[in-house]
Amino acid sequence: MININSFGVIGGDRRQAALAESIAKDGYSVYAWGFDHLPLEESVQQATLEEISEKCMVIILPLPVTADGRTLNAPYAEEEIVLDDSFAALMRHREVYGGQVAKLFSTSEYWNAMDVNDYFTREDFTVRNAAATAEGAVEIAMREYDRTICGSRCLVAGFGRIGKALAWMLRGLGASVTVSARKPADLAWIDVYGYTPVKSDEICLREKYDIIFNTVPAMVFSDKTLNRLDPSTLLIDLASMPGGVDFDAARERGIRTVHALSLPGKTAPRAAGEIIKNTIYTMMEE
Repeated sequence: MININSFGVIGGDRRQAALAESIAKDGYSVYAWGFDHLPLEESVQQATLEEISEKCMVIILPLPVTADGRTLNAPYAEEEIVLDDSFAALMRHREVYGGQVAKLFSTSEYWNAMDVNDYFTREDFTVRNAAATAEGAVEIAMREYDRTICGSRCLVAGFGRIGKALAWMLRGLGASVTVSARKPADLAWIDVYGYTPVKSDEICLREKYDIIFNTVPAMVFSDKTLNRLDPSTLLIDLASMPGGVDFDAARERGIRTVHALSLPGKTAPRAAGEIIKNTIYTMMEE
C-alpha cells in the first residue's frame, strides 16, 4: 500500500545515502535500494525495487541518474540494474526526482508520460552545489600543493557559479586571484570584484600561476595552452566530462593534474545530500 509520506531512494553515491538518512530524520518513512556495500542508518529501510514501487509515492534517483545511458548510477549496488521498460514501469504514477535526467528518457518511452523532475536544473540547487564544489576544490589544492594557499598565485578559469564561489574562497585564504572569461561583461565584473581579469585565449601568455582551477566544460587547456604553463603548476579540472584539460599532453609535460569530478559527493557527502533534499522539498512545495 502506498504511503504518501514515504520516500524511495534508488541508487547513487554517498550523497544519496546521506540524503536518505536525512529524510528519515525528518520523520518520513524511507526505503532504499542500491546500497549493498554502504551501511545505512537503521532508520532507512532496505527494500527491493518492487517494494519501493508498492510503498512510495516519491522516488529519488541519483545524480547523475545514469552515466552510460543504459544502467542506473549505483556504485554501491551488488548488481547493476538496467534502465529499461521494466524499470520505468515500476515508477509509473509516482513523483520521480533525479539529477541530469536527459539520458533517462532514451531508456524507455514510458518516461515521456511520467512526472519526472530534474533537481540539477534548479538554480537554488546549482548555487549551493557550486559552493560545496568550490570548497572541495580548495581541499584538493591544500592536499596536493606543497606550499600554502595564502600567498600563492591562483587562476580560476571561468566565471560561472563555481568560478565565482571559488575565487571568493581563494581570496579569503590570502591567494592572489586571477579569473579568466570570454565575455567583456564577465571581465568587467571580475575587475569590480577585485580579481585580476584575463581573457580566456590569453591564459598564461604573460603571467604564471602556482595553481590553476578549470571550471569550463570545454577544451581550455589544450596542448597549445599547456605549453605556456610552468611544469610546477598544479592543474585541477572541475569541469564535467570530458573535462577541459588535455590530460595526455599535460602528462607529457610533467604537469600535475587532478580531474576532480563529483566533488561534493566525495568531499562533503552529507552537505551535498542536504542540498539535494532541500531542493526536492522546495520542488514538492511548489
